[in-house]
Amino acid sequence: MIAICLAIFLVVFSLIVYSTIKFRKKADDNQEPPQIYGSNQVELAWTVIPILIVVVLFLAAARVIHAVEDAQFPPNTIEVTATGHQFWWEFQYPASAQIRCPGRSDSTSPCITTANELHVPVGAPTHIVLLSADTDHSFWVPQLAGKIDLIPNRRNEMWIEPHDVGHYVGQCAQYCGTQHAKMLLNVMVDTPEDFQKWVQQQEAPAMVSDQVAAGRKVFETNACMNCHTIGTIAQGRFGPDLTHLMSRTTIAAGAAPNTQENLTLWVKTPDAIKPGCLMPAMQLDDQDVTALVAYLMSLH
Repeated sequence: MIAICLAIFLVVFSLIVYSTIKFRKKADDNQEPPQIYGSNQVELAWTVIPILIVVVLFLAAARVIHAVEDAQFPPNTIEVTATGHQFWWEFQYPASAQIRCPGRSDSTSPCITTANELHVPVGAPTHIVLLSADTDHSFWVPQLAGKIDLIPNRRNEMWIEPHDVGHYVGQCAQYCGTQHAKMLLNVMVDTPEDFQKWVQQQEAPAMVSDQVAAGRKVFETNACMNCHTIGTIAQGRFGPDLTHLMSRTTIAAGAAPNTQENLTLWVKTPDAIKPGCLMPAMQLDDQDVTALVAYLMSLH
């Protein structure tokens, strides 16, 4: 397409230069040039030629779009379901050759559920199914792929195949409400070995020590467990799965680094980090907040 547009530019520019030089006004030329009204040849040329150019560009674009949409994925393809929420991302990994489900009796449930940070291996394609839980969102990581919208009650798909290990930052690119600007995407492209280590960590059950039993009690006796899952009796689905919270580098959909100070602020006053977010302030006293944050920080 660039070559065709460059050829058109060169032809048009050459004709302009030629006409400027050949038909410039002479010093002794004071008469009006001959007036020509209508030319079937010229009318035909500037109608047919652009049509042919557009047809060629259309066929070239259609061929590429078909190749992308009809891509045949190899056996090592990672499958991920990405669900957009107000205002965070949920990523679910079903069972595959790379991701196992040891001891999982329910084959329909995902093996791994995480939030806001998508881990994929380098050099292998990742097929992403895009769903929305509420309103329109848009999945956009500029260095990895184009923008694809997430529409309620509709299944969209895309795939990425990163060639370099690293951290790629993206964004929800469709205005979805108050916290649209802080609905960030973080894609972690790992080596195959590091990806397998991450998978093993995510497949493991939540390990909770006796020292944080008080914080677990605070979590399970308040409304926290209505929204979040931690692999215990807490099976909430409205908010992110927190089973391996401390394996993530950020909280609040990338709005803040995942540190003890930020976790404390997030638990006490969510609006201080994300004004207008849907997570309520639980009105806990300082002792309960300290215990709850200690519990959350044990969730590796």
